[in-house]
Amino acid sequence: MMIDTEATGSLFASLQADALSSPDQLRELYQQPNPNALRKEIDHLTEESRALIGCSSLVFVGSADAEGRADVTPRGGPAGFVSVLDERTLVIPDATGNKRLDTMHNVLQTGSVGLLFLIPGRPTTLRVNGRACVSARPELLARLTPVGKPPVTALVVHVEQVYPHCPKSLLRANAWEPERWVPADAQPTSAEVTLAQLNLPGLTIDQIEETERESLRLRYE
Repeated sequence: MMIDTEATGSLFASLQADALSSPDQLRELYQQPNPNALRKEIDHLTEESRALIGCSSLVFVGSADAEGRADVTPRGGPAGFVSVLDERTLVIPDATGNKRLDTMHNVLQTGSVGLLFLIPGRPTTLRVNGRACVSARPELLARLTPVGKPPVTALVVHVEQVYPHCPKSLLRANAWEPERWVPADAQPTSAEVTLAQLNLPGLTIDQIEETERESLRLRYE
């Protein structure tokens, strides 16, 4: 199915025409937050938040380039693969991926990231925002927990905001309740999505599935 990009652009433009344009307009639609929702944001990692990061095997990394184009990418590894060096510094080791290096490029341009830590099976999440840089310093890389092979670089984050979210979103999503998940055959497979987006003549679903199997087999290399 071909997408009419001109039509979708017109749809966005029509919705953007009367979209909210100021914080005051937005606030008029909502009640004021509970004072504790503001108070619990701090600028450093407590012992408890450090322990939570030590239990996390999945973190989503948000970044943006110099033009403001945003990106969110997942990073996973053994629990505790993100190292906390002190109450204001944490480090995410590089791991084998698609080699686009989108997050790294964004950090080089803007020097900031937003992180969301998750613990599979648990409703707790932790949001950490701060300044960031990309390091290839050997003595730093040697201290990290490798995700497969030793990391080539690491993302270093200077913590500026730490915020523990309540569990509502994961509970609403039934994220850890398999009996309430959408059946596997109700969604397109990753290979089907890739085939549609590549849109290359002669490329088959079987070829993509084989590439995916090989990539997963070599996921640490």
